[in-house]
Amino acid sequence: DALAEAETNTRGVPGTDAGKVLGTVGYMSPEQIRARPVDHRSDIFSFGSVLYEMLSGQRAFRGASAVETMNAILKEDPPELSATNHHLPPGLERIVAHCLEKNPDERFQSARDIAFDLEQLSGSAATHVALASPTSTLVRWRRAALFSLSALGLVALGYLAPHRGSAPAVAGFRPITFQSGLVNDARFSPDGKAIVYQAFWPGSDPDIYVTLPGSPESRSLGLKNSRLAAISRSGELLILRRDGGGSTLAQAPMGGGAPRDILEDVIWADWGPDGATIAVVRDSGSRQHIEYPIGKTLHEAISIKHLRVSPDGQLVAFSDHPFAGDFRGDIAIVDGSGTKTTLSSNWADIRGLAWSPDGKEIWFTATRVGAESSLWAVTPQGKERPVFRGPGSLALQDTAPDGRVLAAVQRRRPLLFGLGPGETRERDLSWLDYGAATDLSADGRTLLFVEQGEGGGSEYTAYIRGMNGSAPVRLGKGNALALSPDGKQALGVNMNVPMQAILLPTGAGQARTLPRGPLVQIHAAGFLPEGKRVVLYANETGQAPRLYLQDLAGGEPKPISTERILIPQGVQTTPDGTFVAGVWEHRVWLYPTAGGEPRSVPGAAPDDEPLRFSADGRFLYVGYVSANRRRQIFRVDLVRGTREPWKEIGREGGGYASFPGVVLTPDGKSYAYTLRDDTSTLYLASGLR
Repeated sequence: DALAEAETNTRGVPGTDAGKVLGTVGYMSPEQIRARPVDHRSDIFSFGSVLYEMLSGQRAFRGASAVETMNAILKEDPPELSATNHHLPPGLERIVAHCLEKNPDERFQSARDIAFDLEQLSGSAATHVALASPTSTLVRWRRAALFSLSALGLVALGYLAPHRGSAPAVAGFRPITFQSGLVNDARFSPDGKAIVYQAFWPGSDPDIYVTLPGSPESRSLGLKNSRLAAISRSGELLILRRDGGGSTLAQAPMGGGAPRDILEDVIWADWGPDGATIAVVRDSGSRQHIEYPIGKTLHEAISIKHLRVSPDGQLVAFSDHPFAGDFRGDIAIVDGSGTKTTLSSNWADIRGLAWSPDGKEIWFTATRVGAESSLWAVTPQGKERPVFRGPGSLALQDTAPDGRVLAAVQRRRPLLFGLGPGETRERDLSWLDYGAATDLSADGRTLLFVEQGEGGGSEYTAYIRGMNGSAPVRLGKGNALALSPDGKQALGVNMNVPMQAILLPTGAGQARTLPRGPLVQIHAAGFLPEGKRVVLYANETGQAPRLYLQDLAGGEPKPISTERILIPQGVQTTPDGTFVAGVWEHRVWLYPTAGGEPRSVPGAAPDDEPLRFSADGRFLYVGYVSANRRRQIFRVDLVRGTREPWKEIGREGGGYASFPGVVLTPDGKSYAYTLRDDTSTLYLASGLR
């Protein structure tokens, strides 16, 4: 068996000779096989090989001979662990895969990193599911592996605790907010005695409040429908005011008073240390730009969040995201000359960022597994360390020079609801822990959705299920994007860069990867009505996203639009396949699939998001992201240029319907949506370092 074979292969180890490749075949790292310099990361690869074998009962890399085995290590990926153990936690499979990266730079960089991910995974209920199967030889292997993981985690954490200097034995957390609601964008006042924050309380519009630590009362500043961006040393607020078509940067006194508009199309902002210079992220529709000071562009990307200027004003820290509307990404800095440096990468979810109390590190809350974020730190030189992990998902808000920290503890659980054909009441269609609706068949009977959290794994998982509540069917790994007109295939995309589109059969058949050509990222996609071609909303290296047309029979994707386009709700085509609905400069446009200039949609309002065309092509359903917690759907008459209310999406007292996440049929009668039932409590933390 595998154990006996491994024992045999380790007997009779020869002496050390110069120029020989040393190691046990089957467990050697690629750099060992190539006789290149090795370090502790080679041991991490070998550990991953052993762990894989313990979990699956078979070698990760195996050939008919030693040469073929080494060739497999260099060029092949091991079979997915989930293929042999359906109960295996996705987070555990991700840890093994991360150990077995071919390139040492892409593996875990230390036992500390493995220990921290194991610590995150150890509390998950999914970890214990693998122990619930009937007793067998293979199950005993899996049990041994899981107990070994626990022991490794405890040993590694016990060894590292005295050395990592991250968190003290006890960190204190004092609640600042007490109502049930959603708290965002909290900042310390200049003297550190007051706290200003934005919140959504049930039954009210979002507002900005000020409170004193230790007091249960908060006072409204009268800045409704605005986000708090920053507070200067002189007490001047930067707010992002939502007023019709977009977000406008404004300045307001902390004591209350009317705001003064500064700049349009701003989505993030921060004061420089002088209290006069401002850094902003501006949204041009297809790209986002960091300007510091305003008017001087330092960096542009697809999606930028959590902008913070360093205490000395020399650097701007931010989170850099490859997908619009997604929180996967990297932690980066950019200097005054526009030189960008990525400090920490491959995070599945980034929820907050601030400079450390001493200004020497960037602190951020993020996770590489699931959806529960912990507090991390990274230096401008790229040295990374964990700071604190607690229950729930942390979202860092601000730090004070005296070491205090503002963080929101979030409870995030998206729920799926839908109304099927002929039904009169919505049905709960939720499945795992972090699902999102992505498409609905024209007859309203089949829902396509994606699971993105712990259950879906770091690469996401595509599912379909009947709108009648029948059991979901797992289609495969990747982000689900669209159903084919005949319902026999789903179009998805893998979550690696460069990305590739994948055709996933909804019944019998094999998945098929489409040629990606020059594309590196695919953000949305849809089938043309004839089902033989797809439209991709994607981008090439260094370019903004635009539309591409690809024939399923073969061939690479070809561009059919300029880069001046935004697809916020999935690719929606007219029934005859001649146009795709998109957004540019907050207005809805129709882009010809044959190429050429787009034409505007009369009757559509600023910030409308296209949802679907009616079966006869006369109407376009659009969603409007209003300030309240419910979402409005309108029907635009493309002939008359009129817009009328159609439906209100959401549930009383049950969170808010998110965009993207709303899908409906061509007649508008059946629909599904993602309900973001998020709540959070703001805490004042001390003792973190």
